[in-house]
Amino acid sequence: MIPAAFDYQRAGSIDDAIHLLSEGGEDAKLIAGGHSLLPLMKLRLAAPTLLIDIGRLQDLSYVRDAGDAVAVGALTRHHDVHRSELLAREAPLLAHVAGEIGDPQVRHRGTIGGSLAHGDPASDLPAACLALGASFTLLGPGGERSVAATEFFLGFLETALAPEEVLAEIVIPKAAGAGWSFQKFNRRAQDWAIVGVAAVRNGSTGIGLVNMGSTPLRAGAVESALAAGASIEEAATHASDGLDPPADLNASPEYRRHLAEVLVRRALQEADGRH
Repeated sequence: MIPAAFDYQRAGSIDDAIHLLSEGGEDAKLIAGGHSLLPLMKLRLAAPTLLIDIGRLQDLSYVRDAGDAVAVGALTRHHDVHRSELLAREAPLLAHVAGEIGDPQVRHRGTIGGSLAHGDPASDLPAACLALGASFTLLGPGGERSVAATEFFLGFLETALAPEEVLAEIVIPKAAGAGWSFQKFNRRAQDWAIVGVAAVRNGSTGIGLVNMGSTPLRAGAVESALAAGASIEEAATHASDGLDPPADLNASPEYRRHLAEVLVRRALQEADGRH
């Protein structure tokens, strides 16, 4: 498929990108790696009139120590997130999940910010950020604001980003020594997960779910059950409580509920083994 016609501009700085977004309005979109937006454009599910290329803004590509957290620039490639020694030490779940995305070509081109800003419930990185208690730094004409991952994903492919804002940074609380696990069930390597689970146990428990609703989600019922003293096996039975998993060619809602229970149990057991 061929996308609808659009204009193209390359931003020279973050401020330039924000200015171009403000001028372009809701019909302007940012592009970096392009793995999320371009397929939608080819299918005519998205038809922006202006693409603003921010892929070469090096000041948004970094992984650095931020005291009690690790700060990751939104244009950091998946490969660099996966290979980061700082993340491997302080937030190994995120480093591991980045290495599970697509194939080497995708990981060398795609960016963590692009994946999160797309807000796809079938994507792995949003679930990891939810489990880790991450927050996102957004920049716009009005300045800077921070949004918790739990408040960022609003609907299907809809996030808290305003049309003129840029996702600039992901802030991950340090969790060195925490137990963690990422479980993903898919038909073939490189396929989207039918269901996935990201779990962190570090005094309290954070669990993010992949493909169990219209947005990336936390397994709140499981977290509450564990906090109340339930065993892993008992808590895992609540994996789909209050959720509305989708039906598609790969799985029915019932199958996804079953998978979620199995994968949550496995994730929690593996996390306990690492703690």
